[in-house]
Amino acid sequence: MTTSAAAPATIPVFDGHNDTLLRLYLQKAKPPEEVFGKGEGSGHIDLLKARTGGLAGGFFAMFPPPIKSTDLSQVTQAPRYDVPLPPILPIEAAQASTIGMLSIMLRLERAFPDDVAICRSAAEIRAAMEANKIAALMHIEGAEAIDPDFAMLDVLFAAGLRSIGLVWSRSNIYGHGVPFRFPGSPDVGPGLTDAGKALVAECNRRGIVIDLSHLNEQGFWDVAASSTAPLVATHSNVHALCESARNLTDKQFGAIKESGGVVGLNFAAGFLRPDGSMRADTDLDIMVRHLDYLVEHLGEDGVAFGSDFDGAVVPSAIGNAAGLPRLIERLRASGYSEPLLRKIGHENWLSLLERTQRV
Repeated sequence: MTTSAAAPATIPVFDGHNDTLLRLYLQKAKPPEEVFGKGEGSGHIDLLKARTGGLAGGFFAMFPPPIKSTDLSQVTQAPRYDVPLPPILPIEAAQASTIGMLSIMLRLERAFPDDVAICRSAAEIRAAMEANKIAALMHIEGAEAIDPDFAMLDVLFAAGLRSIGLVWSRSNIYGHGVPFRFPGSPDVGPGLTDAGKALVAECNRRGIVIDLSHLNEQGFWDVAASSTAPLVATHSNVHALCESARNLTDKQFGAIKESGGVVGLNFAAGFLRPDGSMRADTDLDIMVRHLDYLVEHLGEDGVAFGSDFDGAVVPSAIGNAAGLPRLIERLRASGYSEPLLRKIGHENWLSLLERTQRV
């Protein structure tokens, strides 16, 4: 009698970035609890898809949308593109949408107490994962809702905010972002303002992660020079493999590694493909190449996932959160060990949070 080898264990994924709250905020047809609980065709993350794909949680972004949005899907399939960015967003509009998305997260936790938990630390994330709950860490993508006196920061921190991207790609009072430009360099524009440097200090004091993913290169170096915490890019890729302005250079990887930081692989096709095109027919091997590069330059403790689910065109081979095991299997087939898969899947983010909050 022969016995077959046991199937590899499922790797729980704690993900560095999603825009699910924005999707739920912008849709007005149904209550967000219903959309998240029952799912609907176009979304990348809902309760069923998360359960199916082993999504254990992640950084749930609150991104204040522009007053007039731009459809990137057509523009970013051209051989070269430079998408005009929206103007600075008024603080009143940013605060209204941010509070609206925070309210949705609170409603999801109330509606699904056995399935969803807002977490404020790595210890709480571990406890939620042990209880088989989706662990949500609150994140801001673009700090337009935060006033220079940091009153809103106090309120959001009390509600659970533990991660801030100082800018989205548009400029704000704290700094300047990188454009949606291909080919392009992240070295565009001036660095952090005095208010931005003050916000970095406030984040350090509270143990809030500072996300560098949309920040321009001079702003990156300003944070590197002043922050006492590990450097983090929650959803960014390799500029040497895809010359998008949104991707990071080798020199930036060196600074992140030296600080003990982490980079989350962005699943967005336009930041993966050598031609910069936002096309879903993108092979998973391209993702493996970016991960190989990240591991080589950051080490096994500096790499994670930052999917950008619900905020980008992702490879159809993954499709949505339910398809995460297909990426894990491709990495196994490429020689990634089980300990390394666990690090990339969730352990590196939890370690990063512990070290940031200790600082």
